Amino acid sequence: MSEFHPGYLLNALVYSLLGIILFIISFAVLDLLTPYALWKEIVEEKNVALAIMVGLMSLGMCLIIAAAVH
Repeated sequence: MSEFHPGYLLNALVYSLLGIILFIISFAVLDLLTPYALWKEIVEEKNVALAIMVGLMSLGMCLIIAAAVH
């Protein structure tokens, strides 16, 4: 068994923060590219189809970011 190194934990935290920041930026760009406000349509207008689409796009972006960071 290998020993625990604090550097491993630090690397995980740095890459996690980097992934979260990249996700937030990509979601903001996606929101700017759509002709309407995503959050308003999902929360106020209760647009379920848009919520599913945005959720799947978010999963796709997260998979791409995770593969790039890994």
